[in-house]
Amino acid sequence: MLRFKFHIEFEGKKIPAKVYEEARANVRFGFGKTGVHLRLPHHMPRKEKERYLEKFKSWVCQKLSERSELHRMYERKKTYRNGQEFVVGRKSYRLHIEISAHSTHKGLLQPPNDIFLRLGPTPDEDNRQEIIRKLLSRLVAQDQLPWVWERVRELNARHFRRPVRAVKLKYLNSRWGSCSGKGNINLSTRLLFAPEDVLDYVIIHELAHLIEMNHSPRFWKLVEQAMPDYRDKERWLKENGDECDW
Repeated sequence: MLRFKFHIEFEGKKIPAKVYEEARANVRFGFGKTGVHLRLPHHMPRKEKERYLEKFKSWVCQKLSERSELHRMYERKKTYRNGQEFVVGRKSYRLHIEISAHSTHKGLLQPPNDIFLRLGPTPDEDNRQEIIRKLLSRLVAQDQLPWVWERVRELNARHFRRPVRAVKLKYLNSRWGSCSGKGNINLSTRLLFAPEDVLDYVIIHELAHLIEMNHSPRFWKLVEQAMPDYRDKERWLKENGDECDW
């Protein structure tokens, strides 16, 4: 839910900012198509929200100062650097990047939250960032798959009770999830940046395909029975899905 709007001043310009309070477990700062946004858990204490608001303002100014042109604030892709801390889903991670002469790129997640990347030579910074994003998507997916699997089990037991053969988290750009006739469910790692009730909707959507492998009225009836407000989640994905990315 949008709580309020304001502007952040940077180099004489007013940057539109929005603050949302949502059913989520983490705090998210982000750049959108028309400005910047702060997403807070609705259950967070007021003083804590005020602290994150000030941190958000500083973060926006820092990010803008790193960009050579102000219009680049609307880029959807993130930039990752050595020593950076970032939040995905239920966890915060610290990134360690080493540039190596080896031709291969490797990544390792060391519990509880350190990610080590060894990158070989790359043509330019854009290419290097794309490699980092792919490695992070894979490593974080491996780390967070257990709780996502458990969420699939819970929702399936509550609403559908159909055999689920496998659940995979993988980078899907053109869709949020998929379900095969054999009971294999794929979920996009981009969903880790969405509120958990939105992730629940996509899980329910794919679980319903275990009964109806189509988008018939019967299919949508199954979805609605499991999540009466599913249209709100679809609307959230349409309005904010572009911001859910690595």
